[in-house]
Amino acid sequence: MRARVGDRVETFRYQNEAGVRLDVYLTACLPEFSRSRIQGLIKDGFVNVEAETVTKNGRTLELGEQIQIRIPPPIPSGLVAEKIPLDIVFENSDLVVVNKPAGMVVHPSPGHQQGTLVHAALGYIPELEGIGGEERPGIVHRLDKDTSGLIVIAKNERAHRWLQEQFKSRKVEKIYLALVDGKPPTPAGRVEAPIGRNTTHRKLMAVVPLDKGRQAISEYRTLESFADHTLLEVHPLTGRTHQIRVHLAFLNCPVVADAVYGKRKPTIALERHFLHAYKLKIVLPMDEIATVFEAPLPPDLQGVLDNLRSA
Repeated sequence: MRARVGDRVETFRYQNEAGVRLDVYLTACLPEFSRSRIQGLIKDGFVNVEAETVTKNGRTLELGEQIQIRIPPPIPSGLVAEKIPLDIVFENSDLVVVNKPAGMVVHPSPGHQQGTLVHAALGYIPELEGIGGEERPGIVHRLDKDTSGLIVIAKNERAHRWLQEQFKSRKVEKIYLALVDGKPPTPAGRVEAPIGRNTTHRKLMAVVPLDKGRQAISEYRTLESFADHTLLEVHPLTGRTHQIRVHLAFLNCPVVADAVYGKRKPTIALERHFLHAYKLKIVLPMDEIATVFEAPLPPDLQGVLDNLRSA
C-alpha cells in the first residue's frame, strides 16, 4: 500500500487482548470516522496489517501487530458553491445551525441542481471537510422545500457522526409550529400511525399498515384556537418523509395551505403551507447539557396569525 499525495496515513500498534476485530479496533482509534466508513476503507484495500493488505473487516488482531490505514482525500462531489445568504442562528468549529427559508430545497435533486442549502453551505464554508468520503456538507436531517426553520449542518466527520447518533437515538428534540384547518380530536395527543408510499401516487406519502411502511410517532398540543383554525405545537419522535403533514391530515386537520395533503381550496391565502421548525434541542459535540435554539415565525406566517387574532 503506497500513500499518494494528499493521503492521510495513520499507524497503530495493537496492544490489547487478542481476538478483537480489525474494524472495531480502528473505529476506536479513529473516533471521528463512523464504523461504516472504516469498513469501507478496509474493504477497498486501504488497510495493512504487518505490511500485508487486509480486506476483511472481521480479521482478528494479535498482540503487537502493526496496523496502517491510508485515508484518501474526499472525492469531489461536482457541486458548485454558491454565494447564497444564510440566516445563521449559531456556529462553532463543529457545526452551523441555519434558519432555512421556505422555498429552498435542502439537497440537489432533479429539477433543483442549484440554489439548494447544500450549494449555499459550500459557499459559506468552502473548507467543509469530506464526510462519508465525499466532499459535501454534513446535513444529517432535512426539511421540506416549503417548510421553514432550523436545520443543522456538520462541519467535520466527527461532528457528523455525533449528530447522526443523536438523531438515531432520538435525543434530538424538534418542535414545529403548524396552523391547521379545524381542530384535532383532542387538545393534545399522540399519533402513532405508520407511514409509507401512497399506493396510488408513489411520490406521496400516506398512513399505511405497518407491514407496508415504517413506524411514525408525532405528539402535538394546542397553543391557540380560532374559529376555523388551530395553532399547534408538534413534536415528531420519528423522522419519516412528510410525517407531520401526513399525520395531521390523518387527524382530519391538515396544515393550512398544504397543496398536497390539505384542502383543495386553501382556507387562507398563503403561498406555502403553514409549517415552521421553530425549536431545536440538541447536545452539541463535546457538551453534556442540551442547547436549545429557536427561530421566530417568518413574516408571512406571523402575518396570518396576526390577522386571525385581530379577527
